[in-house]
Amino acid sequence: MAVPAVAVLPGRWVAVGGAVLAAFTAAAVVYAWNTQQRVKALESELVRRQQDAAAQSAEARVAAREAQETARSAAAKMALLDARVAETSMQRTQLEDLIQSLARSRDENVLADVEAAVRVALQQSAITGSADPLVATLKQADERLARYNQPRLERVRRAVAQDLERTRAAGSTDLSVLAIRLDEAVRVVDELPLLASPERRNGNGPRAQAAAAVAAAPAVPASAPRPWSERWQDMAGHLWGEVRALVRVTRIDHPEAMLVAPEQTWFLRENLKLRLLNARLALLSRQFDTAQSDLRDALAALERYFDPASRRVVSTTELLRQVSAQARQVSVPRPDATLAAIATASAGK
Repeated sequence: MAVPAVAVLPGRWVAVGGAVLAAFTAAAVVYAWNTQQRVKALESELVRRQQDAAAQSAEARVAAREAQETARSAAAKMALLDARVAETSMQRTQLEDLIQSLARSRDENVLADVEAAVRVALQQSAITGSADPLVATLKQADERLARYNQPRLERVRRAVAQDLERTRAAGSTDLSVLAIRLDEAVRVVDELPLLASPERRNGNGPRAQAAAAVAAAPAVPASAPRPWSERWQDMAGHLWGEVRALVRVTRIDHPEAMLVAPEQTWFLRENLKLRLLNARLALLSRQFDTAQSDLRDALAALERYFDPASRRVVSTTELLRQVSAQARQVSVPRPDATLAAIATASAGK
């Protein structure tokens, strides 16, 4: 029996729809399975990443802890360094204060030494009558102040230079040298020839001339006989020398010089020595008037009683004249400018 067409069409469509639905269902299942696989993969990736993040977080926490420990250590070190820097700054300040104190003490010591040396030199100059000790001390003080080269001491150095020029311009009298010269004159008094003994004073009397003539005669060999003429000439010369020695003509300005008896010559020389020694003591005592008086008396005795033709008498006379010319009162200037500058610098002005 034939089925009607209208009843057959809906069955086909149902089959087709079922097939399509099955296909869609299968596709949906596949898609769902894929989606599930992707979700699982994502979950696994998320878990892995979470684990990595947790590990990194743990490492970060460890690093943070280490950083905190490092920061604390750095802060402690910084605090220690700050304390040491503060201590160093305080020590530096104390050291600078100490250096300044030492510098001030050194300057004060230098000023004290210079002042003491100047005062001692002033006393030595007053005792000896010579400005040489003061000149030497001021020169040494100038050199010492020049080595320090401190502006505080510059005023003192200028004052020292000023006093040094004044002291050099004043001149000096070295009493020690004058005393040595007088000692030399006293020593040679016993060797000076007197007018009363001309043969001793110059050694060129008639007898000395005859002896010199005999000594200057040509030597004749002892083996050769001398002619009678030469013998008579030598004998005549000797006799003539003896005759000339009996009579002597001399110009004497002071006759009393020739009337000095031999036993009085010792008193004359001793009196001259006493005059020279008195002059020496007067010089050392800075009694220049008394020294000049004794030196004038000594020079008068030399010119009156001693032979002016003798070299020793001439040299001794010249020596006493030099001493008389140099034995004068010399006022050594006081270094008041130096002492005032030292006092001002010591006061800190």
